[in-house]
Amino acid sequence: MKITDRRPLPRTGLALPVFGLGCAQVGGLFQPMSEQDAAALFDSAWELGVRLFDTAPYYGYTRSEWRTGAALSLRPRADYLLSTKVGRLMRPDDSVRPGDDGWADPLPLRPQFDYSHDGVMRSFEDSVRRLGLARIDLLLVHDIGRRTHGDRHAHHWDQLTRGGGFRALERLRHGGAVTAIGLGVNEWQVAHDSLQAFDLDCVMLAGRYTLLEQDSLTPFLEDCQRHGVAVIIAGPFNSGVLAGASSFDYAPVPVDIVQRVKALQTVCAEFDVSLPAAALQFPLAHPAVVSCVAGAHGPRQLAQNVGEFESVIPADFWKALQARGLVDSRAPLPQH
Repeated sequence: MKITDRRPLPRTGLALPVFGLGCAQVGGLFQPMSEQDAAALFDSAWELGVRLFDTAPYYGYTRSEWRTGAALSLRPRADYLLSTKVGRLMRPDDSVRPGDDGWADPLPLRPQFDYSHDGVMRSFEDSVRRLGLARIDLLLVHDIGRRTHGDRHAHHWDQLTRGGGFRALERLRHGGAVTAIGLGVNEWQVAHDSLQAFDLDCVMLAGRYTLLEQDSLTPFLEDCQRHGVAVIIAGPFNSGVLAGASSFDYAPVPVDIVQRVKALQTVCAEFDVSLPAAALQFPLAHPAVVSCVAGAHGPRQLAQNVGEFESVIPADFWKALQARGLVDSRAPLPQH
């Protein structure tokens, strides 16, 4: 598989590249990235053939959107696809400090959750201004769900449903300002609830369908396939543990996950397969999945990710993972 291959979003007429660049690192996730290094990353991405870019107002407290827009303004608009997100309004706040929410050098803006009709519309208008674009290809509701909001989830869900947040998305899609609408979340349960509540085009699911987690197979991915809702997998490394880092879901790695990673590494060694390559390729075997988005701290890491993504992995490797119980027996396996 090549990163330039494309798969259709069934409801939209769009065809998404199977690999995209996640731009959280461009916003300074955990470590700063200079303007020059951000520009170099986008230059490298373009040269490698990357044509799908994912950002959000939250990333670096808008820093990622500003940088992504500046870089893409140098490229023909028809040649790339861009996703950004709604659900947080960014308010000026001088108390913002380096390290807030994991951003190394955030801009002096504080996120305020707002999933209402007016909140979604305002967030969209702010994003297109920062990005310098007249339209957005994919607009996603960011971080709705109990995992982010806990006891406040019911309030935010009410804003999104009865408060008109979904209606605002439909308004933007109907008017042509947005081509596809969906969710960008790190829990499949709220995405499944949303399938029942609204006519989604796609879901970007972070970290919940990976080599380490396949609980979303049923009923979520099954229902997405049935109803033609495209799934974009983000966080394929589970925030780094599948690529050699010591983080799982942005926290220290639990003991049981350490053991599972070691078991995966053992099988990788037997078949001379890179674990990051397996992590990038595995999700795309599911027929509901159209793309995999991964971040990078610089051109070298991005080039490595692209090489891993395009590498050939023998079918017997995947069968061995399933035979040893390391991958759910119901999970579709990559075919080469």
